[in-house]
Amino acid sequence: MGYAIFLQKRLMNSEKTHVYFVPGLAAGSEIFRNIKFPETFEIHILEWLIPEKGESLESYAKRMALGVTEKNAILIGVSFGGVVVQEMSYFLKLKKLIIISSVKSRSELPRRMKIASLTKAYKLIPTSLVLSVEDLTKFSVGPKSKKRLTLYQQYLHVRNKQYLDWALEQMITWEKKTEIENIIHLHGEKDMVFPIKYIQECEVIKGGTHIMILNKGREISKKLLEIFKQ
Repeated sequence: MGYAIFLQKRLMNSEKTHVYFVPGLAAGSEIFRNIKFPETFEIHILEWLIPEKGESLESYAKRMALGVTEKNAILIGVSFGGVVVQEMSYFLKLKKLIIISSVKSRSELPRRMKIASLTKAYKLIPTSLVLSVEDLTKFSVGPKSKKRLTLYQQYLHVRNKQYLDWALEQMITWEKKTEIENIIHLHGEKDMVFPIKYIQECEVIKGGTHIMILNKGREISKKLLEIFKQ
């Protein structure tokens, strides 16, 4: 009887579509709390690993990719997580690769990030104090909405300084020049971190901000389900 139940569970699991999510910079799994799918989909959240000293983005992505244990899965990344899933995709065979509120190449980075990369200004951000000051929150969400700052700041709980310093540098200095074939990109028309004017070939979410994964969860869930069926 026990073996029969095991086989039944294994069969049910194999019939499901497995969806893996990678959150934004410094964020945890809670940012996906409003993403809801039918029972035929199983959601997996990949938590941030602590980078090794001097670790390359490629090496880090390879380690993150080990967390995708199901074959032919869907991989989705938000913001900096969108950059990481693109690097992870080189080590995986995926059904779909989707990024949300992110960029597909260096050309889509806003001018201020390109300048920060050249001047090394990002090294001045006090990442070790990320949860007690607004500096990195402003970088992550955009500077103009105190309500959005307050909402998103509570999800920025990855406090490790080594990770924060590394992630911020990797985001700003990302050198990717060409986008991955067949990548799917959802982007908010009011995203202030990665302004829509710099983004090419994406599906625009009307009224969407950089944190639309949180405050437009129902709409994003519906849109993702439509994409899954394509």
